[in-house]
Amino acid sequence: LIDEEALLEAVAMESISIEGATVTPSEGSADPYTDTGLTGRYLQSAQLQFAGTGGAGGLSNEPIVAITWNAEGAALFEEITANNTGKRLAIFLDGEEISSPRINERISGGQAVISGGFTPEEARDLVQNLNFGALPVPIELVSTQTIGAALGGEVLEKGMMAGVIGFAFVMAFMLLWYRLPGLVAVVALLSYVVVMLALFQLIPVVLTAAGLAGFILTIGMAVDANVLVFERMKEELRDGKGSREAAIVGFKRAWSAIRDGNVTSLLSAIILFWFGTSMVKGFALVFGIGVIVSMLSALLVTRTLLVALPDRKRDEGVVGRLYESGLGK
Repeated sequence: LIDEEALLEAVAMESISIEGATVTPSEGSADPYTDTGLTGRYLQSAQLQFAGTGGAGGLSNEPIVAITWNAEGAALFEEITANNTGKRLAIFLDGEEISSPRINERISGGQAVISGGFTPEEARDLVQNLNFGALPVPIELVSTQTIGAALGGEVLEKGMMAGVIGFAFVMAFMLLWYRLPGLVAVVALLSYVVVMLALFQLIPVVLTAAGLAGFILTIGMAVDANVLVFERMKEELRDGKGSREAAIVGFKRAWSAIRDGNVTSLLSAIILFWFGTSMVKGFALVFGIGVIVSMLSALLVTRTLLVALPDRKRDEGVVGRLYESGLGK
């Protein structure tokens, strides 16, 4: 079907049914098919469904193919079924017969069901072929890629390893650079990770490679909020305030920047989820959840722990130096 439009046709077979048997003209006789004019352009959709418990001889949860015609196709299909009851309606895709269901009755309303002891795989293939034939444009090959069965798991495993290593480096940096406030940031980040993993189980969220990327990105954003608060704290400590007062004032001064940055990121996640493909939606969902949780982590965990620390001024010996930042002090 590459670079060509798939041709779907439904033709009536010149046959009659006698006590359940179908008799068709022998080879060499007239063409056993009659063109009905019913093609894929009239087909609106084909879907795989499962029938409920059938009647006598029926099967429970039997795979069936439900087809829907557009308004013009519905009228044509009703005429065909009315004039060919008891005969078979052969369906061809690019000249190859893919199904030949028997017409049991006149069918109106533009909806019909094809049944006949399909396996789920056979019914799925028929649905796919019918929908291919309904495409109004040719299929063009853009790219091909062969993916091994273990590739997805391997990529996800490497992504998780990269995330763990990155998280460890972030924690080490926060501890070495911000010291005691950095320890608070590490606790807040650990609580963030625990909450996120719990939400993944509750929603639930399938953590794909794209989702993992969004998760790791939000860890960086959570750290960014802590950095803003700590830098504001440093300014207040230089002015002679105690650590507790510096934490309260510093958080208040940094909150507007934290809020605006997270709201902007959340809007981006909503746009990506609304307009993106399935892979992009996975990234956007995890990213959006992470933005909300990271903001709450900074608001609840970081602020609460900073205020709960002993109130010390910067110049009070060893304890005071725990509130300094940098590697050389």
